Amino acid sequence: MIATLLGRLPAFARVTYFRYMAASAGALAVDMGLFMTLMTFGAPAISASVVSYSSGILTHWLLSSRAVFAEALAESERGRIRQKTLFLGSALVGLVITATIVGLGDKAGLDPRTAKLAAIVVAFQTTYFLRKTVVFS
Repeated sequence: MIATLLGRLPAFARVTYFRYMAASAGALAVDMGLFMTLMTFGAPAISASVVSYSSGILTHWLLSSRAVFAEALAESERGRIRQKTLFLGSALVGLVITATIVGLGDKAGLDPRTAKLAAIVVAFQTTYFLRKTVVFS
């Protein structure tokens, strides 16, 4: 079904990188939307952050494994568990990169939002590389 839908997309959308960008945007929307919703209902910021980030990772896995790297998804249960573990590891690498860049930017006196934008770019490129060359290779 996904392959049929992808076949109907314009050529640029079939390119893995652009599909990955779309999956990342979807995961970010889930993350931020849930974070803001939880905050609106009075959840503590740290709890809201953990729940929403985790939901974003799950969303990204679902989109990445079914629409971005579907042709490289492991068929065996063991292989799929390995990919899920590596995917989670790549997400944690992205989290460390983000925290480091935002923390260093803040210490340097940069607006944290500017540092966060820089972190998004670096973490995005890093996780894409890891997922394309390690997780779904």
